[in-house]
Amino acid sequence: MGFGSAWHWILVLAIVVLLFGSGKISGLMGDVANGIKAFKKGIKDEAHAEPPVGGV
Repeated sequence: MGFGSAWHWILVLAIVVLLFGSGKISGLMGDVANGIKAFKKGIKDEAHAEPPVGGV
């Protein structure tokens, strides 16, 4: 059972689902998705912002 084997990751995934339940995992993924969207929006808004005038 190596680090990269499929059985290893299936077992890890099963333990995570048993510990946290599928409802908490889907809620967490939704929060992560919202965070990524907010980050992308912030980067986009920052790129379109005008530079400060006459400042150092």
